[in-house]
Amino acid sequence: MTDLNDIILTFSVEEQQKFTVYLEKKNKRTDIKNIKLFNMLLIDELDSKTICKKLYGTEKHNAYYALRKRLHESVIDFTANQRLQEEGSVEMQIIKYILASKSFLQQKQFKVAYKILEKAENLAIEHSLFPLLNEIYHTKIQYAYANPFIELEPLIIKFKNNQKSILLEDELNIIYTKIRKTINNMSFKGEVLDFQTILETTFKAHQITINDGMSFKSLYQLVTISSISAFVTKDYLKIEPFLINTYKSILKHKNKEKQSFYHIQILYAIANTLFRNKKFDESLSYLEIMHEHMQLKNQKHYKTFKLKYHLLWALNLNYSNKQELAISALTPFTHKKHDDMESLLDIHLSLIVFYFQRNEFKKAHHIFSKFYHTDKWYIEKAGQEWVIKKNLIEILLHIELYNIDLVESRLQSFKRLYFPYLKNINQERVITFLSFVEAYYKNPKTTTSKAFIEKVEKSFEWVGTYREDIFVMSFYSWLKSKMNNTNLFTTTLNLIAQSEKEINNI
Repeated sequence: MTDLNDIILTFSVEEQQKFTVYLEKKNKRTDIKNIKLFNMLLIDELDSKTICKKLYGTEKHNAYYALRKRLHESVIDFTANQRLQEEGSVEMQIIKYILASKSFLQQKQFKVAYKILEKAENLAIEHSLFPLLNEIYHTKIQYAYANPFIELEPLIIKFKNNQKSILLEDELNIIYTKIRKTINNMSFKGEVLDFQTILETTFKAHQITINDGMSFKSLYQLVTISSISAFVTKDYLKIEPFLINTYKSILKHKNKEKQSFYHIQILYAIANTLFRNKKFDESLSYLEIMHEHMQLKNQKHYKTFKLKYHLLWALNLNYSNKQELAISALTPFTHKKHDDMESLLDIHLSLIVFYFQRNEFKKAHHIFSKFYHTDKWYIEKAGQEWVIKKNLIEILLHIELYNIDLVESRLQSFKRLYFPYLKNINQERVITFLSFVEAYYKNPKTTTSKAFIEKVEKSFEWVGTYREDIFVMSFYSWLKSKMNNTNLFTTTLNLIAQSEKEINNI
């Protein structure tokens, strides 16, 4: 799929209609093929050869690719214009105010100029546009000598405080990029790094302090950095208070509705953290708020977050003992394409787990059979951890389906490919878990013995069910159900109930 297809498939229904109107106005002739090509690409099922024949009646490759190139340029122009209309209007208005004020200042119309600068300043403050504020304060200070009503010292203080805000936003942007690059190296390239030390060192090096004057974007970046930290350390309890308190501070921002994309991201981060901490009702309440914001501005960001929202909603339902609802919520997405490939893969893997927990192994295997790419491909799309979970689930699935030969080959492959990585990132408990899985499939009867159960209890470093990651708990539940000869999903729910008791007793 080319980048033209990728861009077009991100268009909402409203954007598709607007773009068609845009092309109609742009076209000089009525018999033009760019609209026909656009409509064909929206179907996302036709290859280039078929589209070419439909457009020209024969294989006119040069004409077809020239048409694609022109359509690609039109898409970029349209997208840029839309962006300017939606988000650039405020910045453009402030710039106009600044230019107009400078013109009046040069003509020594100081009173008029400063009134215009006041308007620009209020607008820039409302939208946290610090670089433009810097230009406004710079201009005010430059001509303060000519305006007897201007108090210079308060103006200088404003100017310096704004410079601190610019510096903070820039520093956070640098940190955010460094941390994201670190997590990409860990998840997608398999590099072994001490993430926590990197996080602490980076913050210290950039001398970051959190304050109420941060922009909405900066607060979002802090939330994202904290969420990444929790993802790596699997300690979501530690960041939960910070995320909740940060969100409360965000609600005080005047421009929270004007930066809805960041607002939705933060709501998702909180809902995900609460889910990982097994606080399902609270997670669902934040998801409800998230969904409300996804509906705003003619559902501008709805498509972007649709998969993430439904996935997290279904996960909460599943572990709240509403498994049928969870399955019905995710099943439709297995038949659709979406540019959010990572979430789409998570949806498939989650459905496999749901069916597995219901002992519907053939249904789980049917979905699993759709994973026909190599592990390398999946690592690039979803990360190392996702691939490890996929392979572990596959091994358990083949055990339940009595595909013994496949179990043996998958075990050996997993040991060869992922044991060194797991040892390097101090995740030996995955290796330990797999050794018990192997012991079970070779001799299932020994699993219920007292000696086996004691060995399991002594082999894992327990952190308490309330602190344990819910996905780790799900894997352990399988082993525990075999040891106690109990239903898998019931065992999982009992462990969750135990964690809730532990939290209440803290």
